[in-house]
Amino acid sequence: MSGNLFVISAPSGAGKTSLVHALLNINPQIDLSVSYTTRNPRAGEHDGKDYHFVSRATFSAMAGRGEFLESAEVYGNLYGTSQTWISQEIAKGRDILLEIDWQGAAQVRRLFPECISIFILPPSMETLEQRLKGRGKDNDEVIARRMAAVHDDVAHVAEFDYVIINDNLNEALRELNAVVLSARLRCATQLTRYQELINQLQNPE
Repeated sequence: MSGNLFVISAPSGAGKTSLVHALLNINPQIDLSVSYTTRNPRAGEHDGKDYHFVSRATFSAMAGRGEFLESAEVYGNLYGTSQTWISQEIAKGRDILLEIDWQGAAQVRRLFPECISIFILPPSMETLEQRLKGRGKDNDEVIARRMAAVHDDVAHVAEFDYVIINDNLNEALRELNAVVLSARLRCATQLTRYQELINQLQNPE
C-alpha cells in the first residue's frame, strides 16, 4: 500500500502556509515534508520543524549527491525536498504534503506523475498586498518583489490539478480537505487498502 503525494503551490501571501497548518490540525493522516533551505530562520521558526536550515555548501553537497526530489532558488535562497524521506513515507502508506513553488511542483510532477497538485489563489491583488504587509515578515522592497512575481506564478496555474481561492480560510480549508479525502477514496487505492475485505465479499464461504 502506498500513500498519496500532495503538492501545494501559491503566490507568496496567498495564505498557503496558514491553510497547510490548518489542514494538518484537522487531518492527522497527512504529514508535511520539511524542506531544506539556505535562508536564515524567521522569528518563531525552528530548525527541523519549519525548515532544515543549512549552509549553501551543505545544500550544494546534498544536491550533488542527488538527495533532492526538487530544488529551486527563490528570492536568492535555495530550497530543496528530500527524495529519500518522501519515498520511504509513501511506501509506508502515509500521505505526504509538499508546500513548494511552481518550479518545484514541475520537478515533482516529472518524477512523481501520480502526485496531486493544488494551486492556492488570493481573491484579489489588493488582498494579497494587505496580507504581505500584515504578516510583518518582509520589508517594502521584498514585498514589492513578491508582488511583481505574482503574474509569473499565476501563469502556471493551469499546470495544477485543483485550484482553490483562499478568500475565507475556513471555506478554503474545507475544499482542501475534500481534495485530500477524495484522493484516499480512489478505486485503486481502496482496492489495495481493503483487498482482504473485497476478497471476502467476492468469495463468501
